[in-house]
Amino acid sequence: MRILFALLGGISLALGVIGAFLPVLPTTPFVLLSACLFGKSSPRLHGWMVNHPWFGTMIRDWQTHKGLRLKVRRRALWMMALSFAFSIYIVPLWQVKVGLVLTFIVLLVWFLRLPVVPDPSAVALKQTRP
Repeated sequence: MRILFALLGGISLALGVIGAFLPVLPTTPFVLLSACLFGKSSPRLHGWMVNHPWFGTMIRDWQTHKGLRLKVRRRALWMMALSFAFSIYIVPLWQVKVGLVLTFIVLLVWFLRLPVVPDPSAVALKQTRP
């Protein structure tokens, strides 16, 4: 079973990396899924993901607070909006366009309901003020 989780984690991570360059695939959910799957399969791979310079902060924030930092959230919202807008623009069928708009609205509502994790520097600044 551990081998299956490791394989699925690798596939999920590959899809997340590809999603950073393709407008249709989301990066964040695939990276978070791969961290979860690596956590079930290999402590070494999970540790690598959690300490990775690109993915680590996002994974730690999700595992600790079930949320994202404002910077990550903003970037993800922009990429989501741009990718859906591009997809809606190139699709010729109006039924598919309506489906894409509805999917975008559902994802947007879900995404905006996620908690925002405060930046450590902002928290430290608040604590040092008299």
